[in-house]
Amino acid sequence: MLSVRFWGVRGSIPCPGKTTVVYGGNTACLEIRADDRLIIVDLGSGIKPLGDWLMSPEQRKKPVDADIFISHTHWDHIMGFPMFTPIFIPSTKLRIWGPVSYEDDDLEAIVGAQLTYRYWPVRLSELSAQIEYGQIKETTLDLGGGLMVSTKYMNHPLLCMGYRFEYQGKAIVTAFDHEPFRNLFPTDPADPGYDEEVAREGELVVKEENEKILRFFQDADILIHDAQYTLPEYQTHLGWGHASCEHAIESARRSQVKKLFLIHHDPNHTDQQLRELETGYRLAIRGKTAMELFMAREGMAMEA
Repeated sequence: MLSVRFWGVRGSIPCPGKTTVVYGGNTACLEIRADDRLIIVDLGSGIKPLGDWLMSPEQRKKPVDADIFISHTHWDHIMGFPMFTPIFIPSTKLRIWGPVSYEDDDLEAIVGAQLTYRYWPVRLSELSAQIEYGQIKETTLDLGGGLMVSTKYMNHPLLCMGYRFEYQGKAIVTAFDHEPFRNLFPTDPADPGYDEEVAREGELVVKEENEKILRFFQDADILIHDAQYTLPEYQTHLGWGHASCEHAIESARRSQVKKLFLIHHDPNHTDQQLRELETGYRLAIRGKTAMELFMAREGMAMEA
């Protein structure tokens, strides 16, 4: 069985309060299960309640042994790591995977920089858990037992990775912090910088890159896609590295995804707004596709 549970669904910054009770205010964190195998995607503030649950009496029958996949190292996706209780338990085994940008620091240094006295009372060297780090590019990893993970670069200002988890014929795909590729060269002949050949080449490259993303999503049982903005909001946030709900829905439809979860909710979007958007988008696709659509919500769980 391949399944997912949501522990954090917000983007940018945690946003607790009376207007975010239903969908939740923690930043990105997923728990994926391949039978008894534990995979965690992102170390946002949602990993704090996940860690507390893993340490509860009913779950502590065996040590925590997990593969953690980080989409990228922007703070909202790693900020929960110092508060993840299992890192203080000697029997814990963690393998942390993720991309690193052009910077000199490796993944361990970037994630571990939070655990210095200037930010936190516990240093990285003082953790009790057994932790290994693996920096990855576009590749396919065999985690054993029939569990495979494929990786794909997303379109974001910082190097960012999408993941496709496949197990027993099922697939769960994550696409955090991604916006559609677009032509950055002038396409208007009246523009002083217009070059017909360059504009045409730009269009071809954009089409090719967007099609690569669709192939990565193809036939997924569950797609969990960045959808921070509505389409009007997205028009004023071009280049920020986040998608509109409309783009995520269309991408999922074209890729014949079975279940789509919209995630990375804008911190200013209230429960009422998200509920209205979810209802509206469901009505918009009714009769056009068999795909199920959900606004991701903390505590929600689903089998692939």
